[in-house]
Amino acid sequence: MTLNFVKGTILAFLSGLGTVGNITVFVDYIIMFLSSEKSIYLILIHLAFTNVITLLSKGVPSTIAALGVRNFLDDTGCKIICYLERVARGVTICTSSLLTVIQAITISPRHSRWRRHKPKSAWHILGIFLFFWILNSLIGINLTLYITSNRLNKTQTSMSDYYCDFRPENQKIKWIFLFLMILRDSSFLGVMGGAVHMVFLLHKHHQHVLHLQNSTLYKTPPEIKAAQSVLLLMLCFLSFYWMDCVLSLFVSNYIGNYFMVINIKEFLTLGYVILSPFVLIHRDGHLGACWKAQ
Repeated sequence: MTLNFVKGTILAFLSGLGTVGNITVFVDYIIMFLSSEKSIYLILIHLAFTNVITLLSKGVPSTIAALGVRNFLDDTGCKIICYLERVARGVTICTSSLLTVIQAITISPRHSRWRRHKPKSAWHILGIFLFFWILNSLIGINLTLYITSNRLNKTQTSMSDYYCDFRPENQKIKWIFLFLMILRDSSFLGVMGGAVHMVFLLHKHHQHVLHLQNSTLYKTPPEIKAAQSVLLLMLCFLSFYWMDCVLSLFVSNYIGNYFMVINIKEFLTLGYVILSPFVLIHRDGHLGACWKAQ
């Protein structure tokens, strides 16, 4: 009981902190986008919006359950909350991948082939966002078929803080959707990895050239700070993603009574969406200043 209360208190604090951070990023970048329509602003707005959905659909229910409130969701509530969390997670992966690609295009040489793919208008990005939501909505649709409220679960132990149950599902359907999720993740992570590598190389090249041009009065320019922010953001994302994957495999194969591992996995699931707005904020005293000169 004490451990659950501590967990609930920590989750409440971190979820609240993450929500405030993401709303701050969301509002500030909307203001910047209205004054200067840049695609990078729109992507960061969308990323913050998706993060807020993840926090509301995962962080808030987990906090309520950890604080001892049981059976607060019916079947419909469970389906909506878990489905939103699944879809938002997928959209976050897709949006993070798009962010690295756009950043690689932005700092690439003016006459490179990468520049040809730069969106002519920031509004063209909206079509990509729509594709992300449709794709992930379809991939996660099977979740609504086998998730249910735990109100009728009489075997629930006192240490369990799950607010929804998973009914047995058709194995063929399970493996089909699991394959689609793996395909989505591997595809977008592959694109992200290639773009991150390109950003890293271009970042080093820009630093070297600028340092040679003005070695005595060298000061990191805004576009280099932007690249550093994206690299740090993607490093955080990949770290949390792979740690979550490793623990997911451990939990699925050795479920037993590893409650501590399950609790750590819950924090890792929320780690990126909580940390990412502060990664964006801490690079400059004024949010978004590192992108204004691009």
